[in-house]
Amino acid sequence: MFIGAGTAINVVLVLAGALLGMALGSKFPHRTRDLVTQLLGLFTLVLGGRAVASGFSSVLDEYVGTDAALLVVLAALLVGTILGSGLNLEQRLENVATRVRDRFIHEGDSSSTFVEGAVTSTLVFCVGPLAILGSLNDGLGLGSEQLIVKSVMDGFAAIAFAASFGIGVAASIVPIAIYQGAWTLVGLFIGDFLSSGQIDALNATGGVVLLGLGFRLIGAKQVAVVNLLPALLFAPVLAYAVSTFH
Repeated sequence: MFIGAGTAINVVLVLAGALLGMALGSKFPHRTRDLVTQLLGLFTLVLGGRAVASGFSSVLDEYVGTDAALLVVLAALLVGTILGSGLNLEQRLENVATRVRDRFIHEGDSSSTFVEGAVTSTLVFCVGPLAILGSLNDGLGLGSEQLIVKSVMDGFAAIAFAASFGIGVAASIVPIAIYQGAWTLVGLFIGDFLSSGQIDALNATGGVVLLGLGFRLIGAKQVAVVNLLPALLFAPVLAYAVSTFH
């Protein structure tokens, strides 16, 4: 397939899942939609825990040192959170979603959940390591298999999200296309530049972000997850910096 096919498939399956979820959602009572959202939150916690466990690997320990692995991830999260909070990324993303809602959703429609659906689904579909690693491999010409697997999972998740949040989930295809498309271009023009240790640091950091999103979905804590996203940029950079002194 052509380079970028993985992201194209991802966009199509998320849109299809969102449309199907919207059709099914109206048939479910409100309590069922709430329970579906909580279930997705629990599953997101599982995904986050799995990513954290796989990220703190022997490869990362060897790359930065056993005692430094946890500190690298913590430092990435702290620096990323300070930057994200300073830039107020959460509010900026919500403002964009609100403008899209006001442009395309008429008054009286089920627009109250549009922003939450757009923001939540964007985080779930873009934060995971497969969004980055799969896109890089696609750009490197190593195939779209990882993104195809991710696309199938995202499609099913979009059905469940749209059943609860409605059309806002469909709006997530725009950030998916931009985010994964950008990583695909990075892979195309720069090449294979992340080491296994850096990837594991990224994986562990992304897992913590997903845990925050999971707590948000189950209603335990309204974590400003979007403000944590810059940590994903700092994790591989800090891992590399520490490895040079290891």
